[in-house]
Amino acid sequence: MTAEASTREAYGRTLIELGKQNKDIVVLDADLSLSTMTHLFAQEFPEHFFDCGLAEQNMIGIAAGLAASGKIVFASSFAVFASCRCFDQVRLCVSQPKLNVKIVATHSGISVGEDGTSHHAIEDLSLYCALPSFTVIVPADAIETTKAVKAAAATYGPFYIRLSRPKTPLIYHEDHHFIVGKSVTLRRGKDVTIIAMGIMVAKALQAAQKLATQGIDSRVIDMHTLNPLDEEAIIKAASETGAIVVAEEHLAHGGLGSRVAQIVAKQKPVPMAFVNLEDHYASSGKGEELLRRFGLTAEGIEKAAKQLVQKQ
Repeated sequence: MTAEASTREAYGRTLIELGKQNKDIVVLDADLSLSTMTHLFAQEFPEHFFDCGLAEQNMIGIAAGLAASGKIVFASSFAVFASCRCFDQVRLCVSQPKLNVKIVATHSGISVGEDGTSHHAIEDLSLYCALPSFTVIVPADAIETTKAVKAAAATYGPFYIRLSRPKTPLIYHEDHHFIVGKSVTLRRGKDVTIIAMGIMVAKALQAAQKLATQGIDSRVIDMHTLNPLDEEAIIKAASETGAIVVAEEHLAHGGLGSRVAQIVAKQKPVPMAFVNLEDHYASSGKGEELLRRFGLTAEGIEKAAKQLVQKQ
């Protein structure tokens, strides 16, 4: 995993491809198109792009209206604005009527870095997973992002796709077969399972490699879709490995860890550990420094897995 690529750039370029294939694709942004990379689509299809300015709530209302008129709408902003600032509009205008709006948010988590606490989207997944009609996806790399965006365009209904600011390691090859709601087992193992999403997937693979040198055989699952969740893969992992670590760049409550724990508690109780932000807001700082400070690292995952295995 030496090569890196930007998930938001992959999103922008995929929009161009979709725009060439389907005249019903419409893209909205809220004065952040240079950062979300929707400006790439705007350059190619200016009549199908609308910059709504610093008015994210209005952007969601416009997106809902266009979707109700038969368009396939992609609406983008930073994750903190696309979730916290316009949650009421998303709930009423998109989720309840189940409209064909794809909200693709960039600059998620604390890896945004120096933008500070006000811009750290660490509650967004709990908010979107609380909306019954939304499909929620967190791609692990740029290739999976392209596949997820295409799947969203081809599937009717509301989507939330969470992307990051920094470039991330490439995990997949171009022939990667992406299926909404079906996780990917990246590494097989029998002693412990590490379930991760987004930027934490690469770190989970690094942790598994280190654990292997210590005689611990780790399974690694990319749980790219949080809603609907791949319950079958979770139950199988619990049954076959007997311990699960969940790693995510999100608060402890309402994200991937909470959702996996619900399935484990109901279907196959096993010891679990959680690598996340716990119940803390972060602070301003470089993205990698913040990730290390809060233990969102390969070393943090490795430590949690070792402790679980030792308890078995």
